[in-house]
Amino acid sequence: MPKSSKNQIDEDDKTFLKILQRNSGDSPENIAKKCGFSRQKVWRVKKRLEKDKTIWGYPAVVDNEKLDVKRYIMLLKKSAQPVGDAINKIIDLTVQKKSEEIGVDILSGGYLHGKYDWVVIFTAKDIKNAKKLSEILLTEYPQMISEVEIMEYIFTLKEGGIVNPEIKKIREFF
Repeated sequence: MPKSSKNQIDEDDKTFLKILQRNSGDSPENIAKKCGFSRQKVWRVKKRLEKDKTIWGYPAVVDNEKLDVKRYIMLLKKSAQPVGDAINKIIDLTVQKKSEEIGVDILSGGYLHGKYDWVVIFTAKDIKNAKKLSEILLTEYPQMISEVEIMEYIFTLKEGGIVNPEIKKIREFF
């Protein structure tokens, strides 16, 4: 049997990844059915994509309310000062390690294009701990940050491609 073309492999990868993102906890058999692939093909594609770092990991989507934490978004504006050695602290995850000490779990973060330069999405017990994270950032990167904005994430409609099973609760906010 001839090997699949590069285009077909790319399409199969995209199909698999789209299904996997919404069903990562599903069995290989169920994922194979949803993709229209054999179980063996799903296993091969998954292993190849893990090896080439297309797949970074498999997080669970959880209800923060049941964990007694709130989700926050922090937006940071970079100052005009050069980054210098601060980039090494970013790469070494210095803030990630310090945030764990105060009970803050950084879920996501990245460099942006727009009014703000960085976004950090995290959970914390309350706004007090969220503000402690901003203090850590300002201490670790004193010349690098010119503005910090913290917002509480009130309600999640969809996370990781999965619709909130409690979506009807959105009515409470309107």
